[in-house]
Amino acid sequence: MTSFRRIALPGNGPEDVVCLPDGRVAAGLDDGRLVAVTPATGAVEVLADTAGHLLGLEVLPDGSLLLCDHDFGLMHLEGGRGRPSVLVDTVDDRPLHFASNVVSAADGTAYFTASSQRFRIDQWRSDIIEHSGSGRLIRRTPDGEVVVLLDDLQFANGVVLAPDESYLLVAETGASRITRYHLTGEQAGEVDVLLDDLPGYPDNLSIGSDGLVWCALASPRNPLLEKIFRLPPRARRVLARVPEGLGPSPEDVVWVIAFDFDGTVVHDVKPADVDYTFVTSVAERDGVLYFGTIVDNAIGVYALN
Repeated sequence: MTSFRRIALPGNGPEDVVCLPDGRVAAGLDDGRLVAVTPATGAVEVLADTAGHLLGLEVLPDGSLLLCDHDFGLMHLEGGRGRPSVLVDTVDDRPLHFASNVVSAADGTAYFTASSQRFRIDQWRSDIIEHSGSGRLIRRTPDGEVVVLLDDLQFANGVVLAPDESYLLVAETGASRITRYHLTGEQAGEVDVLLDDLPGYPDNLSIGSDGLVWCALASPRNPLLEKIFRLPPRARRVLARVPEGLGPSPEDVVWVIAFDFDGTVVHDVKPADVDYTFVTSVAERDGVLYFGTIVDNAIGVYALN
């Protein structure tokens, strides 16, 4: 008997989920609405509406939120509700599209990812197949300066900050790895890999109440897709435009892992026979996992043993 349950939402595509200080869980929908869910009752409240397509979320110490909106860029929601304001909508004099996930440092610096410079979210499969590596890691300082730190990531996705703020971890979905970008010390500005050759494609990252990094694996690795990655760039570009039904597809599964900041995997969670799939985000609080997805109108709730 599984301890999984669904909480229905008034819209589709809760791509990211985060735990709010008041005990509720927030999720962004594909129509731009930000909702807060009370897990015990399933009650849902709409907190804000960007009129875009919400993706990654970050709760700030003062209760406000940073929002990644696919259409409008990086946004700030003061007080956790109301009308969001735009923080970043252009990078290097080009419109920012596909802002994916965001984390904030203690001094207010925001680090966020943009998954692709070539494709929009409804074409995410094409970006993965083309495998051109146009994802970016971007920094916005409190005074508004915007700098691209990395610009060759394979579908940059989830991002978290080390507890001492010495480095960032970024999920590269298309490379099945967790990349580390050093912020301080002798290695500042350097890049290495914390976890490589993951068994699935990593999506959003979050730090749980247990201090672990929780990572959603949207799908197990696909043998056909892995073969496509080894083809010449021109062949990948052609295959990226093949109709969706003819290309490699994600496997239906609910799968998340948790690892410590040394890269040791502590939890490998794959509930069976659950009415949910394609988990793009996971948030942990007090032994309970909350799942998000882009292919359903509900969040998932799963109690760890």
